[in-house]
Amino acid sequence: MTAATLSASDAELVQRYLQHVQVEKRLAARTLALYTIDLDKLAAAAVAARVSLTEVQTHHVRRWVAHMHAGGRSGRGIALILSGWRGFYVWLGRMGIMAHNPVQDVRAPKAPKPLPKALGVDEAMQLVAAPSRAAGEPDALQMDGPHEPADAIQAARDQCMVELLYGSGLRLGELLGLDVTGAPPAVGWVDADAAEVHVLGKGSKRRTVPVGGPALQALAAWLAVRDQWLPAGGVPIGSMDEGGAFADGQRALFINRRGKRLSPQQTRLALRQRSLQAGLATPVHPHMLRHSFASHVLQSSGDLRAVQELLGHAHIATTQVYTRLDFQHLAKAYDAAHPRAGRKGSGSS
Repeated sequence: MTAATLSASDAELVQRYLQHVQVEKRLAARTLALYTIDLDKLAAAAVAARVSLTEVQTHHVRRWVAHMHAGGRSGRGIALILSGWRGFYVWLGRMGIMAHNPVQDVRAPKAPKPLPKALGVDEAMQLVAAPSRAAGEPDALQMDGPHEPADAIQAARDQCMVELLYGSGLRLGELLGLDVTGAPPAVGWVDADAAEVHVLGKGSKRRTVPVGGPALQALAAWLAVRDQWLPAGGVPIGSMDEGGAFADGQRALFINRRGKRLSPQQTRLALRQRSLQAGLATPVHPHMLRHSFASHVLQSSGDLRAVQELLGHAHIATTQVYTRLDFQHLAKAYDAAHPRAGRKGSGSS
């Protein structure tokens, strides 16, 4: 242990603390070894700075954190080390050896936010073209006679959902909040004549988004069979119940086989199953289609403000993450197509 290079008093403090945590916390051997490694790092840093462990100040710790970060250690890794150091100085304080904790107000660098996951254009086209088979609704009953088979009804519903999620960039809650018509108390609906969808987004903010031709066709196909999933004697589209209002399932645009408004879990499961049937390597979730919508519109138009409006973002900074996705797309295109790509550091400039 680096404690050999410490003063005898510092080395003794380290050993006493390790004995303390081993007994008080009943640590496993592996965990105790991790504590020891963290304190080794602290001891080495203190020796290099020519200070004892009890002389360490906050500015020392900040400098050591910066050094670890510059050396490539992740924010999470630094946070774990700081946690070990913080516990040591908490113990020193309880023992009356130090009056302050030099690690207390030091935080690890924040890890960069991961890029939103988006499908490539070809993958998105593969998903919307995929046939949908019954998925995730084991209570299905195959219908015959004048009705469509249950699988065909679900296929129409799922196709419509995929087209609206990808074609209009809706959030999952906005999609499932859509009603068949805009009659009160509807908060969201599709105006097929105007080719627009009206939604109530985050912060109760309303917005209107264009709806493309394929989505309108999918909507018409779904509405043509939707009523077959309403309970027997249920209220058809455009009708009122005795109280003058639609029951929730009868108002809802997207329903399950029991005639109830589709749940988020059922929607995620249906999309996951559809992505597997489409042969995509990554299971698709609803928000991935929103990310794909934003990324593909930005790639085609380059208009960040327009994407912000379409997504309903209050701040442009929220939308700017898609510029990183757009650059990633451009970088891949460059690497694949440019004759000098992949030759960094070789050849003449």
